[in-house]
Amino acid sequence: MLEFIFHIDKYIKEIIEFFGPASYIILFFIIFFETGVVLAPFLPGDSLLFIIGVFAANGTLNLYLILIILTIAAIAGDSINYFIGNRFGERIFSKSRFFKKEYFEKTKEFYEKHGGKTIVIGRFVPVVRTFAPFVAGIGKMKYKRFLVFNVIGALIWVNSLVLLGYFFGAIQIVSDNMGLAIIAVIIISLIPAIIGYLVRKN
Repeated sequence: MLEFIFHIDKYIKEIIEFFGPASYIILFFIIFFETGVVLAPFLPGDSLLFIIGVFAANGTLNLYLILIILTIAAIAGDSINYFIGNRFGERIFSKSRFFKKEYFEKTKEFYEKHGGKTIVIGRFVPVVRTFAPFVAGIGKMKYKRFLVFNVIGALIWVNSLVLLGYFFGAIQIVSDNMGLAIIAVIIISLIPAIIGYLVRKN
């Protein structure tokens, strides 16, 4: 998994070369499962979007098509996650061995403090991104209200990171040091969680 995360550019390149146009479908489902399946908080999100932007910059992927497809995937994933939490959340959590209680409590605390903003802000926080819609479902948040924040969060998350990769990927020093660029994206994505931890400690 670490090999996949830190060398995701190599694996995405292989997927695109092997599957061709069908790679759009594969990328759709990676983002869909990363946001829609509570058991998959370990899947790459921020770094994947950044790398996809890089491939769009060199013409391997169509920028506009990928923005539309991945935004739909992010919205659909969170919606499915919400409905799972709404319908089965408490039962799944109480019986499953796969959930870490601290993940759930961390997201619940964040959600209760920030309300609907969690759906938007949580997109940029690993683990919280996967658990936020699930907790919103458990908390019986009205779906219409959830959907508004879901769409806003998906648009900001997908567009900002893909376009970041698109514009920076064209810079020679970035394309020549893609491994370091991926690590930088991962570190930046962890900053909100680190700040939150330090605030709670103090």
